[in-house]
Amino acid sequence: MDLTHSNYGLSASKEEEENTTSPVASEPTSLPTEDPGNPLPRAVLRLNNHQLLDGEWKFAVDTEDHGLRDGWQLGHAYQHTAQWPGSVEMHMATAKGEHSPVAWKDKVVVWYEREFALPERDDEQAHSMLQLTFGACGYETRVWLNGHLLQTIEGEEVHYGEYTSFSYELPEEILHLRNRLTVRIADTMDAETPRGKQESHVYKRGGIWYQTYTGAVRSVWLEMVERNRLRSRVGVVSVVEDQLVRFNLTMRIHDPGHYIVRLQVFGQESEAAEPLAVSDFPLLLEAGQHEQRVVMELPGAELWSPASPHLYRLVAQLIDADGYAAQIEAYFGLRKIEARGCYVYLNNERIYLDGILYQPGTATYAEIQRHFYAMKELGCNLVRVHIAGVDPRIYNLADELGLLLWVEVPSPHSSTTRSRRNHRAELLRMVSLMETHPSIIIWSLYNEDWGAQDIAVNRKTQQYIVDTYHYMQLAHPQFLVVDNDGWHHISYHGRLKSDLLTAHLYTPDANRWRELLDRLVRGELEGTAAFPLVVGDPFFYRRQVPLLVSEWGGFGFPDYGGPQDDAERAERIRLFKEELRARPIAGDVYTQATNIEDERNGLIDPQTGELNVPAGLLASGPPPAPSV
Repeated sequence: MDLTHSNYGLSASKEEEENTTSPVASEPTSLPTEDPGNPLPRAVLRLNNHQLLDGEWKFAVDTEDHGLRDGWQLGHAYQHTAQWPGSVEMHMATAKGEHSPVAWKDKVVVWYEREFALPERDDEQAHSMLQLTFGACGYETRVWLNGHLLQTIEGEEVHYGEYTSFSYELPEEILHLRNRLTVRIADTMDAETPRGKQESHVYKRGGIWYQTYTGAVRSVWLEMVERNRLRSRVGVVSVVEDQLVRFNLTMRIHDPGHYIVRLQVFGQESEAAEPLAVSDFPLLLEAGQHEQRVVMELPGAELWSPASPHLYRLVAQLIDADGYAAQIEAYFGLRKIEARGCYVYLNNERIYLDGILYQPGTATYAEIQRHFYAMKELGCNLVRVHIAGVDPRIYNLADELGLLLWVEVPSPHSSTTRSRRNHRAELLRMVSLMETHPSIIIWSLYNEDWGAQDIAVNRKTQQYIVDTYHYMQLAHPQFLVVDNDGWHHISYHGRLKSDLLTAHLYTPDANRWRELLDRLVRGELEGTAAFPLVVGDPFFYRRQVPLLVSEWGGFGFPDYGGPQDDAERAERIRLFKEELRARPIAGDVYTQATNIEDERNGLIDPQTGELNVPAGLLASGPPPAPSV
């Protein structure tokens, strides 16, 4: 299996040659054994068999949106084919005999269809059922099996979102030896839809606004799963002082009764070794989906950090009354992140965040891997993944490399009650699938007011962000949370509702750079960034919260100016970095890692991953001693 396949949201996907299959089904076959290299775009491993449905699908554009009315799910004469995964835009272009993505206005509705043979099931799979999973698909997805509308495990007839996976349990009574799978995908330019830096009615393509890529953007697969099981999501919250690990588990139950959740923790080095810790948790479970937090002690546990990215392997089993065990596996690390005074502390030690802004755009999975290694070579210990959905395996890579991650919710482009509802739903979906990773330390709710344009004056917008910040503090204390990155942070009764006070500062002039940094560390909240740094009621900085320059540089982008020659750019970066480190600032994020569309300010070749500037350029030495 080709692990360089592109399997992530907002990506121009490429055909996976080995798994390309005809939409016409053959005789029933057994599911192939899962590749130990984790070929599926998910972070948690399930030791079962799967069958990728990637490859050639029948394809049609529903120009007038008559497909539902005319019953296309019951049968339709498709005139085109498309490679799944791939973007709607590329599929529409291919259907028209074009090579470039097709821009669409207002709304797009497309249909996909293929057949698959019913996999054989042996005696050992008597406890199992067939599950269909979409790695990501959006923004609005309906799925039919043999003409029957399916519901997701969460009970949705229409799934909304395009950045996370969702699954369907396939009812035995509607499965045939040969099965027809039909998918309808719809999207609009609606500014209330979370879309990050993709174009919309409000923000058109050009400059920092990118070509829209939507639709069938990640793999889709069949797999046998147990009727009663742990779902493929594990939350990890560690308390390093007490050597405790809290695991958030999600159970899917069809047969109510008594169960045992058994957790075993192994060292990363050897799968054959005895577990370092084992613990059982008896539970009485009704039918449905349940979330449960359980706690284990790991005496003598090593902590995870960029300098020593030590990981443990969790084997979690749900054991029924007959002794049958359904199992998942995940890697995790113990670490603590804290914003304290002027600085950020990792595992109770002060750390300076040497960051870089990263926008994967249409990069393939293999290219993203090369970019991560290159960012590490640049001397970065932090990567800010900028309002985009990426292949979940990338978070595993960051865990292994020791790269800290700052992730963000793809933002809507207007501030309304509905856009906030969509934003919260996207956040909850993302967090539920991403809270395993020690590498993820920071979440941004918004960036530069996108989707919260009235943040300075609208109490409803401010209250939503305050409530969401409080929710994240309570439900996910393993993360730092930024309310609105860049400026317009919210103060409520004099307390900043952001763990970090961040500023976006762009200037190519060294003297102006020194002036802006001096204003920032003096706590001058107005006149430093493009807009006031704090809104709401008065907030007095007084070194209460760490300062981060979370965007700077951008040298080579026309709107920001500065050097475009690589040698001069490297020298300017060194100078600007020295000024940052001479002040009580907790970290910085250089803009940016690679070129993307109109933004020609990258330090890394987008295809090869080679550096255009010297290695170690963004690294800094130990932080200066705090002033007394």
